[in-house]
Amino acid sequence: MDWNTKIENGEQTTVEIELDEGKIVTCALIIVLTVNSKDYIVLLPLDENGQNNDGNVWFYEFILSSPDAEPELGNIEDDAEYEAVSEAFDLYLDDVEFDELVDLPEEDSEE
Repeated sequence: MDWNTKIENGEQTTVEIELDEGKIVTCALIIVLTVNSKDYIVLLPLDENGQNNDGNVWFYEFILSSPDAEPELGNIEDDAEYEAVSEAFDLYLDDVEFDELVDLPEEDSEE
């Protein structure tokens, strides 16, 4: 998986998260970001119809102990760390909006 890139595979990738109270929520994977040498995943919680109506996303530490291991998610406990991840995601959103507004030529294309 490439870090700091939108997860694109032709279809929406989802993961089920079990919350503290035992409730299971299906989330769409948005992006994996690297901030201050740590990896974080941005998840979009979905309702029972596969929709998200409030636009809220969840940030978790993305822990991959080895290439063969299943990824683990960790809570972000530190406010400054959370703010840094939130800011990185905001910058990502700004880039996505810019890319949608401006049709940049492909790097490999000949003119």
